[in-house]
Amino acid sequence: MRTLAAAVSMMVLVLCSTAPGCATAARHREAGPSLAGATSDAGFRAADADGTTVFSPLDLPAASAVRLGSGAPGPAYWQQRADYRIDATLHEGERAVSATGTITYHNNSPDPLAYVWLHLEQNLFRADSLGSLSKEPGSRFGYRKGFEGGYEIGPVAVDGAPTELHVYDTLGRIDLPAPLEPGGSITIDLSWRFNVPPFGVDRLAVDEVEQGAIFQIAQWFPAVAVYDDVHGWNTLPYLGQGEFYTNFGDYEVSITAPRSHVVVATGVLTNAAEVLTSSARERLDAAMRSDETVTIRSAAEVGDPSSWPAGDGPLTWRFSARNVRTFAWASSAAFVWDAAGVDVRGSAQARNGRVLVQSAYPKEALPLWGEATQMARHSIDFNSRQWHPYPYPTAVNVNGRVGGMEYPMIVFCAERRNERGLYGVTDHEFGHTWFPMLVNTDERRYAWMDEGFNSFMNVYTIRDRYGENARDRRSDVDAFTAQMTRGQQQPFASTYADHVWRGRLGFLMYGKPAAALVLLREEVLGEERFDAAFRAYIDRWAFKHPQPADFFRTMEDVAGADLAWFWRGWFLSTATLDQAVTGVDHNEDGLWVRVHLASRRDMVMPVRMRVRYDDGSEEERRLPAEVWATTSLWTDGWNPAGRRVVEVVLDPDSVLPDVDRSNNRWSEGRRRN
Repeated sequence: MRTLAAAVSMMVLVLCSTAPGCATAARHREAGPSLAGATSDAGFRAADADGTTVFSPLDLPAASAVRLGSGAPGPAYWQQRADYRIDATLHEGERAVSATGTITYHNNSPDPLAYVWLHLEQNLFRADSLGSLSKEPGSRFGYRKGFEGGYEIGPVAVDGAPTELHVYDTLGRIDLPAPLEPGGSITIDLSWRFNVPPFGVDRLAVDEVEQGAIFQIAQWFPAVAVYDDVHGWNTLPYLGQGEFYTNFGDYEVSITAPRSHVVVATGVLTNAAEVLTSSARERLDAAMRSDETVTIRSAAEVGDPSSWPAGDGPLTWRFSARNVRTFAWASSAAFVWDAAGVDVRGSAQARNGRVLVQSAYPKEALPLWGEATQMARHSIDFNSRQWHPYPYPTAVNVNGRVGGMEYPMIVFCAERRNERGLYGVTDHEFGHTWFPMLVNTDERRYAWMDEGFNSFMNVYTIRDRYGENARDRRSDVDAFTAQMTRGQQQPFASTYADHVWRGRLGFLMYGKPAAALVLLREEVLGEERFDAAFRAYIDRWAFKHPQPADFFRTMEDVAGADLAWFWRGWFLSTATLDQAVTGVDHNEDGLWVRVHLASRRDMVMPVRMRVRYDDGSEEERRLPAEVWATTSLWTDGWNPAGRRVVEVVLDPDSVLPDVDRSNNRWSEGRRRN
């Protein structure tokens, strides 16, 4: 199939912006449509050279039995699976991790596979990696001078037979002795070791605090790349800014750490009796039943040998996780640990309808982090009720050096001072449970499908916590509009995360898609239609791998709307919006008023205007985006019931990213075009 990225050059409509001067506006008024909806030829909006208009159907990949025209996975849909058994050891003094693992890879595709690709993401931290050489040194995603990372990989075997791993930067290829046939599986055995970066492009890190180092470990093991029906093997390199795209699978992971450490991870702790004291186990059980936060290990107990099981030497913590797309963990002797439960009805993996929500943090994070578990509870509870039940049995928030990063059932958040800041990052990282942990998107090609969707969800969790008028950077329309008029604009739906212009990732992949979806919900479809469609998208693609076309089609299919104009304006181009009111005419008999409107840029949106009459009364009128299908000039007319219009204001609540608000208001005696 042709990808959306490959088709974008044909899909993006370059419209001729209409910025009529006085003469054009005068001709428009002179034509004076006598009926609502009539237009003159002055504002005719021509098609592109290939005949495409803003309302033309999108040139999406052809529907098939794998991916239906409705946007749902079809009867022939398939995806690969990789299950992992890993035994890891944290070498605290050496700041290193070593491990052995067995990967069981299942070929559910209709294709025989001659080789298997692995992601070797720790190789990013070599000085000569593609990522190190293509990012500014010392930047968030750049190489840190003086640190030499990367894997040391031991012997590799496939089904017990030794084989060679061909390493190419952050990728490795295993050539199979015979093709892996459809329906077959193989086991890959290997061992590896790496030095933990002090700061690993905001994915993993070591944070040195008073009572010991905090290790946040992620993207740490060789993982089988995705083989799918769209791209075949997904072998985009790991450059740092683009995150990951992996297979679902089951994980059985043991982590050996110093006895004084608390280890938290993706999955359920399966050997609590071996690594926790009886009092800690009792507190953990109580936390699961409690809505209030229960302390598992207090700040006073950190460093006290009575807070860990008696004996000598390290302890091995065992975790089990089902149907997750990766595995991450954290370990430290400095962790204060608390937890509480939250009801999540309908969650397949919740235990008796309850999810255990945990926080692990050093005393340096107090007192703020004493509220972290309740913040996480709010985010999980709201999103579970609003969109889809939280799909896992546990959730843990870890404070350390990593600013904000998400993995299944575990997130990393660095904020220690500001309450709104901590809630914001906690809510955002746990929001990633839905995108991309549940709905497994390709984050290197389509970062907007997880960052943007999640940022959209954050708008509503923040409103629920802080009130309907709560504002943050995701809902600041003026700041957002200013970003749309800066240079270096890129269409976010077709721009890979690693190709985003420097400093624009937050705007392009977080803010813009979030703003688009808020407007689609609140100004175009309405909450009922949008919510039904968005929930259907999550339900259809839970634990599967959607593509952009699947999202576009599902939203239109369930909402019952043609949204090609919206996807073009917001997702597939760098269009901007400028709506204007150019004049008002009244019939002499007072039985008709005409309001003349213009769409002066290449983005179209519905029109909302507040009309004030000479008797002091007001009304709000709305026009659909379809009025701009063929023209950039439109006249709305109606019977004012003997009243005279004295003021018209477009977008009266300033919710649209209109780049020129000076032409949004008309008042009697004041004409401005």
